[in-house]
Amino acid sequence: MSYALAVKNDDALLTALREATESNSAAANEFVRKHQKFVYSTALRYLKSSDDAYDATQEVFIKALKSIKNFRGESSITTWLYRITQNVCSGMKRKEKVRQFVGLDVIEEIEPDHTITPAQATENNDFKVRFEKLLAQLPDKQRETFMMRYFDELSYEEISQALGTSVGGLKANYFQAVKKLAHLLKEEKK
Repeated sequence: MSYALAVKNDDALLTALREATESNSAAANEFVRKHQKFVYSTALRYLKSSDDAYDATQEVFIKALKSIKNFRGESSITTWLYRITQNVCSGMKRKEKVRQFVGLDVIEEIEPDHTITPAQATENNDFKVRFEKLLAQLPDKQRETFMMRYFDELSYEEISQALGTSVGGLKANYFQAVKKLAHLLKEEKK
């Protein structure tokens, strides 16, 4: 029986994961497939490097799968994975600061994407850099709320659980973030 067909919700997936033996990794594979985009995008926002985000994603799933039997269900899987991702990324940032302090900087290799033209790549990169600068101007809570709602497409309830903030406060943060981004974009065009 395929877990992809049999498992339709997180509760059933958790049950399958808790009952699975180490030799039966179908449930673990389904769990990773279902949540890897969310974990990766969250890690990428924190680490700003696709290689580091990929490494963090792997570490998050290793930690999550090792501790899945201890998951109490007091929050959603997404909230639980978000917290693990935050912790892993914070640890990676601390390690990087130590490496930089000691002088062990690593030069990132950039692999070209051959599916787009150089002009498109430049335009995409320019916009990405400009938008990241605009996002950086937002207060932390507004920025995180905006990114979780817009990029991760999480509901306000899920964001509320992850950040420990009221839904009303999150809606206000999101509204203010959108308003400020629109203002900053307008100012940039002048």
